[in-house]
Amino acid sequence: MATNPLTESRRLAVAGVSAIGVTFGFARYGYGLFLPELRDEFGLSVSLVGLIGSATYAGYLAALLLVGALVARFGPRPPVLAGGLSAAVGMGLVALARGPVLLVTGLILAGTSSGWAWAPYSDAVDRMVPVGRREQVMGTIAGGTAFAVVVAGPLALLARGTGWRYAWLVFALAALAASAYNARVLPGGSGRKARTSGRPGYRRSALPLLLTAVLYGLVGAVYWSFAVEAVTGAAGTGSATAPLFWSLMGLAGTAGALTGHAIARYGLRRVHAALFAGIAAAVALLGAAPGSLPAVAVSALLYGPCFMAGSGVLAVWSYRVFPERPSAGFTVTVFFLGLGTIAGPALLGAYAEVHGLRAAFLVTAAVAVLALACAPTRSVRAHGRHRQQHWEQDTGTSQRDRGQRPRLRMPGDRR
Repeated sequence: MATNPLTESRRLAVAGVSAIGVTFGFARYGYGLFLPELRDEFGLSVSLVGLIGSATYAGYLAALLLVGALVARFGPRPPVLAGGLSAAVGMGLVALARGPVLLVTGLILAGTSSGWAWAPYSDAVDRMVPVGRREQVMGTIAGGTAFAVVVAGPLALLARGTGWRYAWLVFALAALAASAYNARVLPGGSGRKARTSGRPGYRRSALPLLLTAVLYGLVGAVYWSFAVEAVTGAAGTGSATAPLFWSLMGLAGTAGALTGHAIARYGLRRVHAALFAGIAAAVALLGAAPGSLPAVAVSALLYGPCFMAGSGVLAVWSYRVFPERPSAGFTVTVFFLGLGTIAGPALLGAYAEVHGLRAAFLVTAAVAVLALACAPTRSVRAHGRHRQQHWEQDTGTSQRDRGQRPRLRMPGDRR
């Protein structure tokens, strides 16, 4: 019996949200949420915290070096499952750690999970989702981090103090559940080998994309690693402000699931500009007034949706630049993002050790502003319109003929 394409799209969206949620929202960003507790228990300095944060991203980058070839040969299912299991085992080790060695081992292993899990969904969407719905599904999947952050915040509030270990055990169990669901939904096999194998060729239109990825990774890694530390340091260690701040950020971030709709309506260039302006403002607020409740709340409300949508923008933008090999192209994009995430915590952590976290956040905000100069090129936007018109000419139909609202087609869509 044939499978309903819309049902397949929904199942893939749920699978992607769950996998991205546990690998990013828990395994990768949970470190920043529980940083005050980890520092108290293991005696970590700010500079050491930055180095550990960079080490977790190094594991993420190492996974990216392998994931493109694995997707090309085995399909998206094995890498995503590797990510889920890395998250489960790594977070389990963190929960059981009694010394810094096991803690760092668990954090690095958990940090690799997002490197395994994210890029394969570009290929999975290309194989499973009907033409016209791909931007929506990709945007929804990228928003999985926000849904996990919404859960993590209240859990951190309940597990304050020594209870943080129980929270990490819950995270590990969630990773196992997400892995089991993805094993049922994701396709195996190489699919269209010509579309997913090999290296994507060099093209000039990729340069703004890759520069944006580096800056996005650097700024995001600093914020996720040190935001709670800045808020807690200003509000007091016993304050509930930090978990509430985290929950608010995640709740606002669920709007990132609408990234595909926003790009279709306003265009990639406008959405890109709005997101990075919002991220820069959010980071600057924590640097200017981390002890002010209104400033912290506005920072969370800005950063949540802008950062979550940023990952969707990179996914769609990469798909347009590398339509022939979506998974390999997205792997390159996320690799450059990884370079930024490695550099951010180590460099800004060392800077904060000397000048303080507030100064480090202001410097990071200035870095976010630089991303505004790396806007999508006109050729990328024109390429998207050309592919839509070409598809309608080949099929002899249009959105208007079918009585539907026009929607921007993904470059690389099958005709």
